[in-house]
Amino acid sequence: MALQEEFEAQGNFLFKYRSNFPLIFVAIGLIVFILQKTDPDFNNPISYSWIEVLSLFVSLFGLFIRVFTVGFTPANTSGRNTKEGQVAEKLNTSGFYSLVRHPLYLGNFFMWLGAVLLTVNVWFIILFAFVYWIYYERIMFAEEQFLRRKFRSVYSNWASRTSAFLPSFRSYIKPTYPFSLKKVLKKEKNGLVAIFLLLFVFHNLSYSIESKQIIIDFNWIFWFTIILATLYFILKILKHNTNLLNEKGR
Repeated sequence: MALQEEFEAQGNFLFKYRSNFPLIFVAIGLIVFILQKTDPDFNNPISYSWIEVLSLFVSLFGLFIRVFTVGFTPANTSGRNTKEGQVAEKLNTSGFYSLVRHPLYLGNFFMWLGAVLLTVNVWFIILFAFVYWIYYERIMFAEEQFLRRKFRSVYSNWASRTSAFLPSFRSYIKPTYPFSLKKVLKKEKNGLVAIFLLLFVFHNLSYSIESKQIIIDFNWIFWFTIILATLYFILKILKHNTNLLNEKGR
């Protein structure tokens, strides 16, 4: 198999299991954090509260990118694919897609980077960035091969002026479609609760290790997590049992 076909096959395979990628890193990150936190020689020069704030800011920035990407796109476009493969009927070239070709993966990077920052381990953060680059490079390659074959010159012209992963604001194009809050609530409801759930886990793990007993800190992180988890389940029920979040063409 030629290298081009091999990269595309790898990308399609990795795409099917992309949801497992952050879970694996979170599990490893928890182990790294516990080992580091219980090391008597470890001395964190920065207050963990500030690290939590930085983590939240970085993750919310990533979620912002995803929200304002998804909210302006129609159904079945180049930004939304399924486990079975590519389903794009239209090529997104406006909004965030005029700044960067893969805004959703850019958003994912910052969301997961925020979580990885909670480990307070520089080498683990560097490892995450390296593995993310290798993993998603294959996925982006496979997606672009599909788009190149389907949209031909339209894709080539867009790709020639739009960076793959590093945004450029020189050729911004106003979104073609209006912002859809319903689509965001339906498609991105997992993101915000996941951010606070991870923040809750790392905060209380740190709190318990310092207290030398299993304990929950009923602080702002706890209450935000409870509120957002409740909202998540409400939206999930509405999505599967009503048409309130449905919007024609979105």
